Amino acid sequence: MTESGRDAGRGGKAGASDGAETGHDRRQRISSGSPFEADIGYSRAVIEDGWVFVAGTTGFDYASMEIAPGVEAQCDQAFRNIADALAQAGASLDQVVRVTYVLPDPDDWPACWPITSRWLGGAMPAATMISAGLQDPRMKIEIEVTARLPD
Repeated sequence: MTESGRDAGRGGKAGASDGAETGHDRRQRISSGSPFEADIGYSRAVIEDGWVFVAGTTGFDYASMEIAPGVEAQCDQAFRNIADALAQAGASLDQVVRVTYVLPDPDDWPACWPITSRWLGGAMPAATMISAGLQDPRMKIEIEVTARLPD
């Protein structure tokens, strides 16, 4: 991909596209404005063929680049970040069909259950929780979702 194609996908706007044709639809990339996306080389979300793939999302508030110390607050902020990405894609948390949770400390997981239920209780997606290290020791949870665009 050309440098200009890569930059077009990081526009920070809904519908930013690299112009690549895939099947019958155009691939669209969504950015949250997080510096992680540009530094690491990924999109917050990618829309393709009626699906929205939201990257692993942590509890950073992207406006301030601050992160709360507790797993509950981080979980809630991660869902706010995901809901924003889905809204930019034309979807909502109600369309989520798959979710993966990654927590460095599995003992933190039960504290997240009321929060996950509040955000995804209507969608009831297939779910997996994995215990693994995250890239910053302040991060206590990362959440990745896949959603289907509404008809």
